[in-house]
Amino acid sequence: MIAAFCLAPAVALFAAFWLLPMARLAALPAAGGWAAYAAVLTEPRYLRSLLQTTGLSLAVTAAALLLAAGVGLYLGRRRFAGRRLLLSVLTLPLSFPGVVVAFFVILIGGRQGPVASISESLFGERITFAYGFAGLFLAYLYFSLPRAVAAFTAAAETLEPQLEEAARSLGASRWQVAVDVWLPALAPTAMASGAMIFATAMGAFGTAFTLASRFEVLPITIYNEFTNYANFKTAASLSLALGLMTWAVLFIAQRVAARPAGAVA
Repeated sequence: MIAAFCLAPAVALFAAFWLLPMARLAALPAAGGWAAYAAVLTEPRYLRSLLQTTGLSLAVTAAALLLAAGVGLYLGRRRFAGRRLLLSVLTLPLSFPGVVVAFFVILIGGRQGPVASISESLFGERITFAYGFAGLFLAYLYFSLPRAVAAFTAAAETLEPQLEEAARSLGASRWQVAVDVWLPALAPTAMASGAMIFATAMGAFGTAFTLASRFEVLPITIYNEFTNYANFKTAASLSLALGLMTWAVLFIAQRVAARPAGAVA
């Protein structure tokens, strides 16, 4: 009885703020039949937006994991003066919202930024990169790296130096040590961090809203559909597609990361 009384507020909140909105979201495209649910795959504009968003998210995930793994291994395996300060500085981007991060990119690569001024002096043309794929990539990478660096640093701190020493004593090269010792130990961290980076990049809105004037991504497409065109059915369909895709990536990553080493699916 006491347990039921304690669970009641949580169940009520879950039903009010997740179950009911999700049910409404799933039911909105029903009037248009299955074609409304499949709009993201059948309409060229929506499909292009989905593919662009997915490609951008994959690129950001790959770059963030590579950079974070290198930085995390270095910081996790070494002790030096100022290490804690460096770690705190590297996590500083977490304190900025997406709009501020986008503003940083505009300050560098926008129409009034130094890149445009220098390119005009050299080539007679103001070159900007803030409002397309490159600007979004840099902005997403900027706010994705701190989390990944922190995760890889923590994982690298748990690496057993005896394993690396044993591999080297057996004649393993630096590359073989990386593949046989570091990679298996860091794989769960890479899987979990990569899934979170991908999901965050797929759903990022504030940064995209500020920068995506030349490169449309799915959150902006959804926003335009229900705000500018009052096309709630299509917006709901696109939202479902985005949610299912990111949920699938997170679910698969969780299952793979939780699988014991050497387990067979």
